[in-house]
Amino acid sequence: MIKDFPVLTILCLLFLLGLAACSQSKHENDNHAQTNALVNETSPYLLQHAHNPVDWVPWSEKALSIAEEQDKLVIVSIGYSSCHWCHVMEKESFENEEIAAFMNENFINIKVDREERPDVDMVYMTALQLMKGSGGWPLNVVTLPNGKPLYAGTYHSREEWQEVLTQVRDFYLENPAKASEYAERVANGVKEANQIQVVHDQEELPKEIAKDIVKQWRPLWDTVHGGDQGQQKFMMPSNLDFLMNYIALEGDEEAKVHIKKSLDKMAMGGIYDQIGGGFFRYSTDEEWKYPHFEKMLYDNAQMISIYSKAFQIFKSPLYKEVVITTIDFLEREMKDEAGGYFAALNADTDGEEGKYYIWNQEELAQTLGEDYPLFFSYYAINPKDVGENGNLVLYRHESDSLFSEGNGLTKNDLNVLKNRWKTLLLEKRAQRTKPDIDDKIITSWNALLINGYLDAYFAFEDHRYLARAIEVFHFINKNSLENLQLIHSYKKGGRKLEGFLEDYSFMVNALIKLYSATMDTSYLEKAEALHKEANQLFEDEASGLYRYNQNNVLISTLINTHDGVMPSPNAVMAENGFLLGHLLYEPKLIKKSKNMSSTILPLTTENPSGYGRWNNLLMNHTYPFYEIAVVGENAKNLLSSLQKAHLPNTLVVASPSESSLPLFLNRYVDKETYIYVCQNNTCNLPETAPEIVINQLKIH
Repeated sequence: MIKDFPVLTILCLLFLLGLAACSQSKHENDNHAQTNALVNETSPYLLQHAHNPVDWVPWSEKALSIAEEQDKLVIVSIGYSSCHWCHVMEKESFENEEIAAFMNENFINIKVDREERPDVDMVYMTALQLMKGSGGWPLNVVTLPNGKPLYAGTYHSREEWQEVLTQVRDFYLENPAKASEYAERVANGVKEANQIQVVHDQEELPKEIAKDIVKQWRPLWDTVHGGDQGQQKFMMPSNLDFLMNYIALEGDEEAKVHIKKSLDKMAMGGIYDQIGGGFFRYSTDEEWKYPHFEKMLYDNAQMISIYSKAFQIFKSPLYKEVVITTIDFLEREMKDEAGGYFAALNADTDGEEGKYYIWNQEELAQTLGEDYPLFFSYYAINPKDVGENGNLVLYRHESDSLFSEGNGLTKNDLNVLKNRWKTLLLEKRAQRTKPDIDDKIITSWNALLINGYLDAYFAFEDHRYLARAIEVFHFINKNSLENLQLIHSYKKGGRKLEGFLEDYSFMVNALIKLYSATMDTSYLEKAEALHKEANQLFEDEASGLYRYNQNNVLISTLINTHDGVMPSPNAVMAENGFLLGHLLYEPKLIKKSKNMSSTILPLTTENPSGYGRWNNLLMNHTYPFYEIAVVGENAKNLLSSLQKAHLPNTLVVASPSESSLPLFLNRYVDKETYIYVCQNNTCNLPETAPEIVINQLKIH
């Protein structure tokens, strides 16, 4: 019998997209003993479970209605295709005939792909965190027929799962009133966790807020290995971006050393695929050596942005190499032939996590031949780091310049060697079983990639990256956008589920950057229209922020404010309003953005490392913000020169001809090109040289 649950303490809980590891099994398509309703889905994760003996159904209001009609508890089991422990639990429990029979008899069983239905995942992850204090995937929840949570947990062994289900069922049957009371308390807790205390019309945000945030955050930094202190480490792109902008605005040398160390350690660590390029999801140790081996599009899209901007600041060849090889990886392994990009690569192959990426010393020696001793030295392979059967993860300890000097090599010599090593090892890797691909094309994640390609274009002036950004947008525009309505996830033949706030906000942000890169006003017009549409679909008048989903049919309204491994869509909405307000001279949009920042301010000061995108926006409001308008027939070249520099707190746009947009109005001069630097609707005298303008901004 389950004992009565303790009274819940409602906390402001952190929601990170990465709290536990997970994976996908591969099913053959013929001669199945069982088939359930998931066989009609297109999500790779749901299809993975389509031939379990469990009578799985996809998430729907109809499923909950059936549960109420039959007075049955509901199992909501949530995971994703590249999740290792989801795969383990499937094998142990959901493919077990005895367990499946018990589930089918006593429960309505719902399977959810968290990448397809992030709103369902957010609601029940919040419930899990309220009950247990932490969470992860697989996320397994038992709810009342009305969807209110009675139990929540993560991975369970087969024996544990049987015991949990038996106890929860008995508790509900023997104490229905107490079960209902408890589930109601949990549901109310989820609602309270999504309630935001509104701040109205705060005239001034604290001028020193960014300094205060960094001062409070600084003691949590890992000064040896970079990032924040912890036994597991996520890359947290929003935080990296904030710190890079902060050091440019403040000249904080300690912060500059920390961000450089963090970037170097990640780029040389095992969290980065040293042979094939691209970042894994997170590090299982504090030194960035040993990754969890799934590769997610959202991580790699954002890290392209981060290392492109870092190159603008530090001019490190390592950072350029990371950008190029990450893009090569995405093009080679995650691109749909029509121009969109897939969601994820599995961590497992042949039932083993990381098997595709891990190397054996004997295998390396055979493949590399006489190069092996130098390769061994380059990766500083230490006997203590070698695992069972001689397996190891490749990572580095020193820069290429130091290694070249220590081994009597020129820079070109080392580059020739590295290219040869990578070619040989990629050919060897290609002989292995490849990880399964989750081939959903998620709108919001592809929007992040548009920004990644554009930031690479700005940093390196490689027009291929601009072309790729445009290609991704054309894919979304053709397949995932109709009459200003975005869908969240595209797959040929799949259901078109309505878009979430992250899809609209990330796409608007990408469109604004596309306009800045191309001078094509059609992108700006689309951004403005989609921003208005998002306001109509998602605005929450009570909080002054935005709901995560369009139709509130869950147990709670969702107001997502926390920046995790992806930025908060509310933060991006506020940023979009700020930028559009400056582009279109609409003060009400800037005021809305400022009010949102004021509302979030108590959370950012309480948890500085959890609100990186908001912290960036706070600097937009509290430091001088510049509008840089380039007008004239040579606008494209001058624009590229300006965008090649790292210029935080600036909006850089250009027009080669006369324009009615406020920033260009009455500023076009025939056969001349001028750069106008403006602040608060007041502009300096026009300049013709980008370097003079950059100096005017007084960027450290």
